[in-house]
Amino acid sequence: MTARIVLFGATGYTGARTAEALVERGARPVLAGRDPGRLAALAGRLGGLETAQADVTDPASVRSLLGSGDVLVTTVGPFLRLGRAAVDAAVEAGAVYLDSTGEPPFVRQVFEDDGPLALASGATLVPAFGLDYVPGNLAGALALAEAGECAHRLDVGYSMSGVSGQAFSRGTLVSAAGVLFEPGFRFTGGSLRPETPGRHTWTFEVDGRRRTGLSVGGSEHLALPGLAPTLREVGVHLDWFGPMTTPAHLMSPVTGLVARIPGSEQAVQRLVGALGRRVGEAPSEATVARGRTHTVAEVQDASGQVVSRVQLNGPEAYGFTAAMLAWGATRAASEGVTGPGALGPVQAFGLDVLTAGAAEVGLVRA
Repeated sequence: MTARIVLFGATGYTGARTAEALVERGARPVLAGRDPGRLAALAGRLGGLETAQADVTDPASVRSLLGSGDVLVTTVGPFLRLGRAAVDAAVEAGAVYLDSTGEPPFVRQVFEDDGPLALASGATLVPAFGLDYVPGNLAGALALAEAGECAHRLDVGYSMSGVSGQAFSRGTLVSAAGVLFEPGFRFTGGSLRPETPGRHTWTFEVDGRRRTGLSVGGSEHLALPGLAPTLREVGVHLDWFGPMTTPAHLMSPVTGLVARIPGSEQAVQRLVGALGRRVGEAPSEATVARGRTHTVAEVQDASGQVVSRVQLNGPEAYGFTAAMLAWGATRAASEGVTGPGALGPVQAFGLDVLTAGAAEVGLVRA
């Protein structure tokens, strides 16, 4: 029997694309959000889907969406500010939870704070199940499998090509700007430790071109060390910032200090809100039409020698995220997941199944 799928945040840019991807896979999700009019319009366009009104300011309305064994997909962000109600609802209901976040502090909260609660309730929490950070988890797991017991250090780099005009949606820009002033982390010396975003850079090659990414936290730091007992270092790097990469790297110590100043969080939220009002809701049509994503994972041994390398190429960011969320939700609804708790993509579905699923939505090895 196929479980019920609920899509929370269905009328946003990523949510609507995810709804379309779910219907393309033959699913009939319940579309949930706070605006009944927009929900009805989307539901009608997609063939008369069921809708439900829910708002993060009323956690009980979010909890009412779910029953035991349901699959909840949420695209409601910024997740640090708005994501708590959906996680709590999934844990309480014993549901499978997938989200589109790319916010490292939120991912860490889900793993460390909500994971034990999910184990007790039977829920499965799989955060960041989109461009952030499925390709890095998959590329990293494949590279670690090839490296075997030689694995000492893993670096993952995310990059894009074919981008023209606005590269990201308004929601992504708002989330990313806010995260720069939040506490970060890194897996180093065999354990998870605090580290300000942007503290390190990593230069890697994509199809013959050199790219430089800024260091960030990611679900790779939390999920991949469990796959390789010899792994001591994990770095995750985003080549999203173009000419701003070096300034952002140099400013990293300052942003860490700013985050400790009383009142800084409110000031940053006002700044981020102003930024959001100045950009379009969606990325440019040219980016959607021609954009491609590239993810590289390299494993080094203890001497610093590269012993394995994997490059995955995929569709543009939002098309991939929507299609990946739809694949994960339909797979979980029909076949289930590996078990309860907070899990990375590989742990939730298995390496072979995830590799095949990613290939279905266009993420393939170069």
